[in-house]
Amino acid sequence: MYLYLGGDAVVETETLIGVFDLDNTTWSVHTRRFLSAAEKAGTLRSAAEDIPKSFVLTAGNQVYLTQPNTAVLARRLRDQEKKNG
Repeated sequence: MYLYLGGDAVVETETLIGVFDLDNTTWSVHTRRFLSAAEKAGTLRSAAEDIPKSFVLTAGNQVYLTQPNTAVLARRLRDQEKKNG
């Protein structure tokens, strides 16, 4: 299965490690360092046309900034699971 993140970004759900809310996580210095390191390493990609609301971490340390919030992404995952039963 695949999860649509926005823009032209789609990830395989099998590679999904986590979906994180930027408002709740970026207050932590550890999260800011992680995102900064991902940007420097070239593994941070933006799938947001506007201000990102969440980020998605996948296997291989790929990090995607996304426009949809975590609730929308979780609903997309649940809807796919229901379809694929």
